[in-house]
Amino acid sequence: MHLRVYWEDTDAGGIVYHANYIKFMERARSEWLRSKGIGQQQAREQLGGMFVVTNLSLRYLQPARLDDWLWVTASVVERGRASMTMQQHIYRHDEAQEGGTLLCDAQVRIGWVDSVTVRASRIPENVHNLFL
Repeated sequence: MHLRVYWEDTDAGGIVYHANYIKFMERARSEWLRSKGIGQQQAREQLGGMFVVTNLSLRYLQPARLDDWLWVTASVVERGRASMTMQQHIYRHDEAQEGGTLLCDAQVRIGWVDSVTVRASRIPENVHNLFL
Protein backbone atom coordinates (compact mmCIF):
# COMPACT_ATOMS: atom_id res chain seq x y z
CA MET A 1 0.00 0.00 0.00
CA HIS A 2 1.32 3.46 -0.89
CA LEU A 3 0.70 6.53 1.20
CA ARG A 4 1.92 10.10 1.47
CA VAL A 5 3.11 11.61 4.77
CA TYR A 6 0.99 14.65 5.68
CA TRP A 7 1.29 17.30 8.43
CA GLU A 8 -1.18 15.34 10.57
CA ASP A 9 1.26 12.39 10.60
CA THR A 10 4.25 14.37 11.89
CA ASP A 11 5.53 15.98 15.04
CA ALA A 12 6.64 19.62 15.24
CA GLY A 13 9.91 18.73 13.53
CA GLY A 14 8.23 17.31 10.43
CA ILE A 15 9.15 13.72 11.34
CA VAL A 16 6.48 11.01 11.48
CA TYR A 17 5.28 10.56 15.06
CA HIS A 18 6.30 7.07 16.22
CA ALA A 19 2.75 5.75 16.85
CA ASN A 20 1.70 6.61 13.30
CA TYR A 21 3.91 3.85 11.88
CA ILE A 22 1.57 1.42 13.66
CA LYS A 23 -1.44 3.14 12.05
CA PHE A 24 0.18 2.85 8.63
CA MET A 25 0.76 -0.87 9.21
CA GLU A 26 -2.84 -1.37 10.37
CA ARG A 27 -4.08 0.20 7.14
CA ALA A 28 -1.84 -2.07 5.10
CA ARG A 29 -3.07 -5.18 6.96
CA SER A 30 -6.68 -4.11 6.47
CA GLU A 31 -6.12 -3.54 2.74
CA TRP A 32 -4.27 -6.85 2.49
CA LEU A 33 -7.24 -8.64 4.09
CA ARG A 34 -9.62 -6.77 1.80
CA SER A 35 -7.56 -7.92 -1.21
CA LYS A 36 -8.24 -11.49 0.01
CA GLY A 37 -11.99 -10.75 0.04
CA ILE A 38 -12.34 -10.11 3.77
CA GLY A 39 -13.45 -6.67 4.90
CA GLN A 40 -13.21 -6.01 8.63
CA GLN A 41 -16.91 -5.17 8.96
CA GLN A 42 -17.89 -8.13 6.79
CA ALA A 43 -15.87 -10.49 9.00
CA ARG A 44 -17.66 -9.27 12.11
CA GLU A 45 -21.13 -9.39 10.63
CA GLN A 46 -20.99 -12.42 8.33
CA LEU A 47 -18.29 -14.60 9.88
CA GLY A 48 -18.91 -13.74 13.53
CA GLY A 49 -15.29 -12.89 14.23
CA MET A 50 -12.46 -10.49 13.66
CA PHE A 51 -8.70 -10.25 13.73
CA VAL A 52 -7.09 -8.36 16.61
CA VAL A 53 -3.45 -7.58 17.29
CA THR A 54 -2.14 -9.76 20.12
CA ASN A 55 1.57 -8.91 19.88
CA LEU A 56 3.64 -6.35 18.02
CA SER A 57 7.40 -5.91 17.85
CA LEU A 58 8.58 -2.91 15.83
CA ARG A 59 12.06 -1.70 14.90
CA TYR A 60 12.59 1.92 13.85
CA LEU A 61 15.56 2.28 11.48
CA GLN A 62 15.20 5.71 9.87
CA PRO A 63 12.61 8.48 10.14
CA ALA A 64 9.91 9.21 7.60
CA ARG A 65 9.37 12.90 6.95
CA LEU A 66 6.70 15.28 5.74
CA ASP A 67 5.80 14.66 2.06
CA ASP A 68 7.62 11.31 1.87
CA TRP A 69 5.99 8.72 -0.39
CA LEU A 70 5.85 5.44 1.55
CA TRP A 71 5.27 1.80 0.62
CA VAL A 72 3.87 -0.39 3.41
CA THR A 73 3.95 -4.18 3.01
CA ALA A 74 2.28 -7.06 4.85
CA SER A 75 2.89 -10.78 4.43
CA VAL A 76 2.10 -13.91 6.45
CA VAL A 77 5.15 -15.69 7.85
CA GLU A 78 3.42 -18.15 10.19
CA ARG A 79 -0.10 -19.55 10.42
CA GLY A 80 -1.79 -21.21 13.37
CA ARG A 81 -5.34 -22.38 14.02
CA ALA A 82 -6.38 -19.20 15.84
CA SER A 83 -3.67 -16.71 14.88
CA MET A 84 -1.02 -15.80 12.36
CA THR A 85 2.18 -13.79 12.38
CA MET A 86 2.76 -11.15 9.75
CA GLN A 87 5.97 -9.42 8.71
CA GLN A 88 5.53 -5.77 7.82
CA HIS A 89 7.90 -3.21 6.33
CA ILE A 90 7.68 0.50 5.63
CA TYR A 91 9.90 1.84 2.85
CA ARG A 92 10.45 5.38 1.61
CA HIS A 93 10.34 5.58 -2.17
CA ASP A 94 13.82 6.65 -3.13
CA GLU A 95 14.85 7.30 -6.72
CA ALA A 96 18.49 6.65 -5.80
CA GLN A 97 17.88 3.23 -4.24
CA GLU A 98 15.97 0.50 -6.03
CA GLY A 99 13.16 -0.80 -3.85
CA GLY A 100 13.35 2.21 -1.56
CA THR A 101 14.88 2.80 1.84
CA LEU A 102 13.70 0.57 4.69
CA LEU A 103 12.44 2.81 7.51
CA CYS A 104 10.98 0.28 9.92
CA ASP A 105 9.90 -3.33 10.16
CA ALA A 106 7.62 -5.26 12.48
CA GLN A 107 6.39 -8.69 13.41
CA VAL A 108 2.67 -8.52 14.14
CA ARG A 109 0.70 -11.42 15.58
CA ILE A 110 -3.02 -11.24 14.90
CA GLY A 111 -5.55 -13.54 16.48
CA TRP A 112 -9.11 -14.41 15.50
CA VAL A 113 -11.70 -13.64 18.18
CA ASP A 114 -15.44 -14.16 18.41
CA SER A 115 -17.06 -10.79 17.65
CA VAL A 116 -19.53 -11.09 20.56
CA THR A 117 -17.45 -12.61 23.36
CA VAL A 118 -14.09 -11.27 22.10
CA ARG A 119 -12.55 -14.61 23.09
CA ALA A 120 -9.99 -16.41 20.97
CA SER A 121 -11.44 -18.92 18.52
CA ARG A 122 -10.32 -20.86 15.47
CA ILE A 123 -9.97 -18.98 12.24
CA PRO A 124 -12.83 -20.18 10.00
CA GLU A 125 -11.54 -22.74 7.49
CA ASN A 126 -12.63 -20.69 4.45
CA VAL A 127 -10.68 -17.71 5.83
CA HIS A 128 -7.68 -19.83 6.87
CA ASN A 129 -7.44 -21.28 3.35
CA LEU A 130 -7.06 -17.79 1.87
CA PHE A 131 -3.62 -17.53 3.47
CA LEU A 132 -2.08 -20.70 2.03
